[in-house]
Amino acid sequence: MNYDAVLVVSFGGPESKEEVIPFLENVLRGRNVPRERMLAVAEHYYHFEGRSPINQQTRELIAALEGELGRNGPKLPIYWGNRNWHPLLPDTLQKMKQDGIRRAVAFVTSAYSSYSGCRQYREDIARAQSEVGTDAPEVDKLRAFFNHPGFIEATIERVDEAIRAIPPEATENVQVVYTAHSIPLSMANASDYVKQLEEVRRLVSSSLKHTNDALVYQSRSGAPGQPWLEPDVLDHLRKVKAKNLASAVVVAPIGFISDHLEVLYDLDVEAKELCDSLSLPMARAKTVGVHPKFIGMIRELILERMNPQLERRALGLLGPRTDICAEDCCPPPQRPGRPL
Repeated sequence: MNYDAVLVVSFGGPESKEEVIPFLENVLRGRNVPRERMLAVAEHYYHFEGRSPINQQTRELIAALEGELGRNGPKLPIYWGNRNWHPLLPDTLQKMKQDGIRRAVAFVTSAYSSYSGCRQYREDIARAQSEVGTDAPEVDKLRAFFNHPGFIEATIERVDEAIRAIPPEATENVQVVYTAHSIPLSMANASDYVKQLEEVRRLVSSSLKHTNDALVYQSRSGAPGQPWLEPDVLDHLRKVKAKNLASAVVVAPIGFISDHLEVLYDLDVEAKELCDSLSLPMARAKTVGVHPKFIGMIRELILERMNPQLERRALGLLGPRTDICAEDCCPPPQRPGRPL
């Protein structure tokens, strides 16, 4: 398959206090999320002067990928479009059309399969193409990469660094607490999201020969009565202390690829404050970010999509995901909406 561009697709985020509420209203348009929850999340952004780090982290990822493709090929221009804030996907696709781009391969900043992590991105791309109209670029999304060696090996190094950061007097029984974004159970039950997270947990812990670990969830939203994936990270940390399950914890946000606001607020602020109050030593593992192995993985995914004869690398028991999702894969929940 011939491609003439790479499209990086991310969630997007505000970069000033004035942008916070318009951004959140855009995210929540048509979703069943209480306004009180939106205002509570707005306070998280205000804690960082209204600036989400996600856009800058996406710029850094693009710069690293440009360097990787410039050195090793394929030499393709990189465009950037967000689902929820500037630069928005329709504007980016319009620019690509003006530049004569006919077919692009899309890297989405989500490693896992779920409605909000995969299918909804495809829907947003299709909606943007519809807005652009005739001669809008064709866009093919790269496969989910949760078990690709580049992602796993970079994650292993990040977790190992955090384990080594635990004070020597607290290393007797460290628990690695893997975190991911909670999603509604209806969404989780219709996808392999949890199965894939458990596989990443298993691959990382087994490589590090670490047996004391747990998978928990963060950043829950939605109506209070709607069931979401549990346990919550804060509830789990209280349990660790109450039942003396560990001498210290390493919190590893494997559900995210960059240290964006949900990682910074939910873990570096809330979880850290809780651990301090419990006298439970804590270190937080970095996300893969622009780790060279992760950036190399993106190039590898592009190459395999261009040449179906290339090996599709994957670690563990689940094998590589297909390029094209089945029609019934990751359907929207009864009340659709990306977790906030």
